[in-house]
Amino acid sequence: MYAIVEIAGQQFKVQKDQKIFVHRLDAETGSKVEFDRVLLVDNGGKVNIGAPAIAGALVTAQVNDHVKGDTVIVFRKKRRKGYVKRNGHRQSFTQITITDIKG
Repeated sequence: MYAIVEIAGQQFKVQKDQKIFVHRLDAETGSKVEFDRVLLVDNGGKVNIGAPAIAGALVTAQVNDHVKGDTVIVFRKKRRKGYVKRNGHRQSFTQITITDIKG
């Protein structure tokens, strides 16, 4: 059984006991979060598609940790002008574990 769910503006294909990284959520470590924006549920070949979301469907997850991603280097240069700018960015993520899918 799997579901396609929208979490923080992105769509994820999730299964039970799967660990995924999503954009930072406002939830404490160890707490449970619920996502009601379920777009598709596949239960052993029986597919239920929402328009756009399935009414009554729910995906429950547990927050494991808040982490930062790898550094992404942003480098800008204009040739022959002496302009060089180097900047870095680390995105904040939340690691969650999918505990239940109700469709």
